[in-house]
Amino acid sequence: MSEFKKKVIITFLGNTYHDTRVVNLIDSLSQLNYNVSTISFDWKTENFKSIIGKTSVYKLDKTKSSLSFYFNFIFKLVQQLLKIKADLYFAEDIYTLPFVYFFAKKNNAKVFYNSREIYAHLAGLRNKSIVQKIISQIEKKFICKVDLVLVTGEMDAEYLRETYSIDNLFVLRNLPKYQKNIESIDLHKKLNIPSEQKIILYQGVILEGRGITKVIEVIDKIPNTYFVIIGEGEFKDKFIQLVEEKGVGNRVYFYGAVNHTELLPLTKGADLGLALIENISISYYYALPNKLFEYIMAEIPVLVSDLPQMKKIVEQYKVGECISLENDNEIVTKIASMLSSEKKIIEYKAHASSAAKELNWQHEFKKFKEKYLN
Repeated sequence: MSEFKKKVIITFLGNTYHDTRVVNLIDSLSQLNYNVSTISFDWKTENFKSIIGKTSVYKLDKTKSSLSFYFNFIFKLVQQLLKIKADLYFAEDIYTLPFVYFFAKKNNAKVFYNSREIYAHLAGLRNKSIVQKIISQIEKKFICKVDLVLVTGEMDAEYLRETYSIDNLFVLRNLPKYQKNIESIDLHKKLNIPSEQKIILYQGVILEGRGITKVIEVIDKIPNTYFVIIGEGEFKDKFIQLVEEKGVGNRVYFYGAVNHTELLPLTKGADLGLALIENISISYYYALPNKLFEYIMAEIPVLVSDLPQMKKIVEQYKVGECISLENDNEIVTKIASMLSSEKKIIEYKAHASSAAKELNWQHEFKKFKEKYLN
């Protein structure tokens, strides 16, 4: 067996096994014979027990206070960083960046920062100006010092370039691995939905501003249609309560989180994929979520809000339609129209099949590898 090229550490405030981007990065680096270790965290999964190994996921508790949560996170992160010396560090978010930068420079190693969001302007922080300022100052201090900043879209790169006057940026989009002839999991059968009914799908973290509220509020007006939500998140209980208040519990299904290997077969079982992100923050305005590309890979039509980066993909590859979220009746009309046009559905699926050959992780990572890992 050949020796490993170099040691790589990936850090992430999230569960590696629930994050396709981190999983893909681990797989691609490992295929290049890098020795990859991951330090990640989980505080969302019920009854979760820490997973210790090369791909570690440490249990955190957020039920007591945010302060104790972050102190515990920092303690465990630093504790593990002290144990491993690497040649290359990936900070997969702003939260791990300061600590990763310190250890990388201490070990004379390179550090790549994955700015997967405009962190100072996350939707959840829009009414928390002090937290926004703290995050902005942390990012300002370290983003100019790292060896490379990875972003998920061209507009993210433009924003960071203008904000921090940096040029060490590379666009590595959140694309799924290419899979041909994905075998569909029958969502109708799995959820006891009549086969003649249509399924519209949201997949991803369950948060505010993702269009979930809007769809729940109008689902009873869309004929012969069920709404399936795959994922977990801090707003799940609020949405379950909204479903009960609206009396649409028979039309909305919360599927829960799934392993990344199950996701695309489940996605393929839907009739329409939704990415109705609302323009409630700078981070959301620049959204180019992996769910959009997962829908494309699964060859289902997509409906997205008319935000610039998503709109560009949908119009360029002709894989679905865009919509303004200002009018609830327009959402109803658009979804019903798309689902009722068999001709359009066939066209969108064919275009998605072609687009998937380009919009995939292997194709995207190759450009990154050739520029920074050779």
